[in-house]
Amino acid sequence: MIVRSKAPLRIGLAGGGTDVPPYSDIYGGAILNATISMYAYASIVPRTDGKIILRSMDKGLMYEFDIMEELPLSGDLNLLKGIYNRIVRQFTGRPLSFELSTYVDAPPGSGLGTSSTLVVTVLGAFAEWLNLPLGEYDLARVAYEVERIDLQMAGGKQDQYAATFGGVNFMEFYNGDKVIVNPLRIRNQYLNELAHNLILYNTQTSRLSSRIIEQQAQNILSNDKSSIEATHKLKEQSIMMKEAILKGELDKMGEILDFGWQHKKRMAPDISNDWIDEIYKTAMDNGALGGKISGAGGGGFMIFYCPNNSRYRVIEALQKYGGVSHRYEFTNVGMTSWTI
Repeated sequence: MIVRSKAPLRIGLAGGGTDVPPYSDIYGGAILNATISMYAYASIVPRTDGKIILRSMDKGLMYEFDIMEELPLSGDLNLLKGIYNRIVRQFTGRPLSFELSTYVDAPPGSGLGTSSTLVVTVLGAFAEWLNLPLGEYDLARVAYEVERIDLQMAGGKQDQYAATFGGVNFMEFYNGDKVIVNPLRIRNQYLNELAHNLILYNTQTSRLSSRIIEQQAQNILSNDKSSIEATHKLKEQSIMMKEAILKGELDKMGEILDFGWQHKKRMAPDISNDWIDEIYKTAMDNGALGGKISGAGGGGFMIFYCPNNSRYRVIEALQKYGGVSHRYEFTNVGMTSWTI
């Protein structure tokens, strides 16, 4: 028997950072994101020899353990170890013997929600194998708890829900870890045109998102007025973006992206730098109407809205920075699991 699962990565279109406590607890957050045709994958093969084998195929890492109830959180692959520990503690009450293999289509630190999507994918595989009673909200919530509580990884809440639900979603975040996912019904012609006009550009750098997120959180806790006001503006941006995409006002989305980017840079000092600003200016000078860093900032993927056929001119202009533009499509299906 082989159990498999996959879940899509996501692009954050508006409101990024408003899902991060303490802002979401104090003021409430709102985000608009969309999943794309890049995925995290997981496969579980049950074993009978009392071994636990963890493999990260994209990182080229493998760990082998004798069966135990709690794997040590040291070294690499702590996400996979943390998931196993939670499964045993919350669901089975007994150790398991298996081989788990994972692969992600984008590297860590890309800004596409890779870590959270991987957690959702692996949890989905365990739920399929063990027949766990986890609905969509349950799965996303457990994934959030594994990262933010069990492993103490700083971050927001949107990625786990995007990977679980899939599609284009307007998400609301409230105190007490209350999350509401509102799926948006977008006409196919709007999504096709948006995928054509929205460049996904890999700067070929990565960043430690937790450091930037900790800066954002500290700014909110210290009542930094500039940072709080910038985050308020990003929440406004998510509502503006929702209206624009529902109405098919795609060029307006480019302008709304630029509006958000100018305010996002005020949330924490490491979100942008001279190099990122130069890339952004080059894209704008060659026809983009707006863009942003995907995720917390500091590196990883960027997106640029390029109307008509200006995408080709922008892609050519960005070649000198050594990055790569990725083709993709929007997807409407979240985490999926199956057994062979």
